[in-house]
Amino acid sequence: MIKWVLMCSALFFGVALWQSNALPPSSALDASLQDEPLQRAVGKPAFETTVGDIAYTVQPLYSYDLAGLVVSRHATDSWWDYIHREWNDALNIADICVVWGNNARNGAYSKISFSNGQFTCNWSTSSSEDFAAFDQDAVSNNHLLSDNADVIRRIRKVRVGDQVRFRGYLAEYSHNHGFPFKRGTSIVRTDTGNGACETVYVESFEILQEGGGPWRKLSWLAGAMIVLSLIAWFFQPARFDD
Repeated sequence: MIKWVLMCSALFFGVALWQSNALPPSSALDASLQDEPLQRAVGKPAFETTVGDIAYTVQPLYSYDLAGLVVSRHATDSWWDYIHREWNDALNIADICVVWGNNARNGAYSKISFSNGQFTCNWSTSSSEDFAAFDQDAVSNNHLLSDNADVIRRIRKVRVGDQVRFRGYLAEYSHNHGFPFKRGTSIVRTDTGNGACETVYVESFEILQEGGGPWRKLSWLAGAMIVLSLIAWFFQPARFDD
């Protein structure tokens, strides 16, 4: 009996985990996601901040306000992310790839596959028609910078399918910890390739609506059932055949 409970729990966990990252339909998106990002030039001086014993210089260029649907993400503290470790880049908390505007209105994102690398967002589809319907000027990969504990906690909580809004500054940042390091930012949404990502020093971060429906909670339930089944399996009385 325990074996069947364990197998069913594992299967249910896999389904729940897959569904918890499903993208919501356009009809379920907050109206603010149809708006274009707000950007305005600022004359703020550069400032210093220290994260992980590394001193950074941050130069704000434009104020920035974006509401979007998270279609892919990358946590820079992932075990397989060697680039941020080699760059001594602890200020970049995560990358999130988001869509908005025309893509939020027509739901074209639902026919596209998204993935994040260590500092890139990639999208593809086998259908030329679906690719043509997807507005490539209404998607961006965002390098999110923060030295604020509450903002960092909110950023790390984000999952694919969440609708988010963040405000801050498109910024350049640098350090001289062992070697000179500097990363810039895109300041338009129409560029592609190397340097096309937005680097955002985040001052506020909000999850407008969590994705995944009930599946995220159900995945925790299924995970708990797996653990309990394993414990029950371990402590069940030993059986010996004559």
